[in-house]
Amino acid sequence: MFLESLNVVAPEVALAVLAMALLMWGAYAGREVGSGVLWVSCIALVLVGLWIGFQPEGTRTAFDGSFVSDGFARFSKVLILFGAAATLAMSHEYLARAGLMKFEFPVLILLSVVGMTTMVSAEDLIVLYMGLELQNLALYVVAAFRRDSLRSTEAGLKYFVLGALSSGLILYGASLTYGFAGTTSFAGIAAAGAGEQLGAGLVFGLVFLAAGIAFKVSAVPFHMWTPDVYEGSPTPVTAYFSTAPKVAGAAMFARLLYDAFGGAVGDWQQILVLLSLASMFLGAVGAIGQRDFKRLMAYSSITHMGFALMGLAAGTEEGAQALLIYLAIYVAMNVGTFVFILNMERDGKPVPDIYALGLYAKVEPARALALAVLLFSLAGVPPLVGFFGKFYVLKAAVDAGLVWLAVAGVIASVIAAFYYIRIVFLMYFGEASEPLDGRMPALHWAILAVCSIAMVAGVVNLFGVEALAASAAATLVQ
Repeated sequence: MFLESLNVVAPEVALAVLAMALLMWGAYAGREVGSGVLWVSCIALVLVGLWIGFQPEGTRTAFDGSFVSDGFARFSKVLILFGAAATLAMSHEYLARAGLMKFEFPVLILLSVVGMTTMVSAEDLIVLYMGLELQNLALYVVAAFRRDSLRSTEAGLKYFVLGALSSGLILYGASLTYGFAGTTSFAGIAAAGAGEQLGAGLVFGLVFLAAGIAFKVSAVPFHMWTPDVYEGSPTPVTAYFSTAPKVAGAAMFARLLYDAFGGAVGDWQQILVLLSLASMFLGAVGAIGQRDFKRLMAYSSITHMGFALMGLAAGTEEGAQALLIYLAIYVAMNVGTFVFILNMERDGKPVPDIYALGLYAKVEPARALALAVLLFSLAGVPPLVGFFGKFYVLKAAVDAGLVWLAVAGVIASVIAAFYYIRIVFLMYFGEASEPLDGRMPALHWAILAVCSIAMVAGVVNLFGVEALAASAAATLVQ
């Protein structure tokens, strides 16, 4: 029995053992092995992603059903692992230039990924919390990784304090749920909540759990940490925050709602509708006055999480499929955009001001075109892939009877399009500014090109993501 369980969690065990081995390597070999540790970690993330992606179909459980490996978990894990590998690879040049090439950084990323993959496979509140805290503790440190920067230290402290608050909300919600259900397993909670109406105690537990998880995905009104942490953290860390943890948080939310509270869609749908509506509009309006590109992307992530939660709010298999499609597209768009931001420099110093991109297209036409494609896709302009991400969540909302929420989403999308298109306008028609002289390494060029080309080429069949997401959603909603 134990060996069968160990076989199910083998990818997580492999990553954890590797992280500890790399930690020992760095501790004994010294600081000069930071680059080697980073590339070993990056390759390991890709290999484990392929390992999970090519696992046979079917659902397997471990440790008395507290950990599950199904299509939904595998899809989410592949997104997390590939997103983490991409952000880790593109951080190498930055870390080397900034004197931050320390072996602890990739080790922390690996440990956070172990926590994320545990979260999305959790079928028990204790396992969920264990994975969540493993992720959080690593992310608190990498947010403040640039110790000589006041802003980075501030970002880490804010993230830690508010993260501790959200963890407290989740723990309180879990304790209430356990008190009224008599179990921490999702199957047991679902059985306790079966009936015409969810008990008051379970409703309160659900509300606290939802509030805590909403913090992790930057949903309004639990978004207050996002702009400051995105702005203050080192840019590769910001890129990481905007990809893998968002996928993990949204997938964990879906797992909890469908598996533990699947019989109470009417109760949690109200919560998600409010979170989705508030996130879409606050993110869209809040980004309009931003000049700092990273801070603007923070508000952008709030808006996009609002759209992702719209798919989840549908409470249907189609909604779960739309959520997965949206997350896959969102990761690709953000990786491409942040690899551009990484190279916004002048005289070796970062220049995050969007007005520094005035007439940038005349200096670097290829880079400007690639960024323009990504920004139009983020805005949801057809026929780019970003449009289809929004189309799927809007369709899921309409089919679930949430027509007014879909209409509100379209309005929020139009508002948000302003700040994306403004950057494109600055690059092509704005006032000339002192040119940026950041050199873009070949690897960064490759990532930027692949992400931007994917936004155009993916319109054919979304690279098969639609079918994979449908299969994954079917295993979650049964």
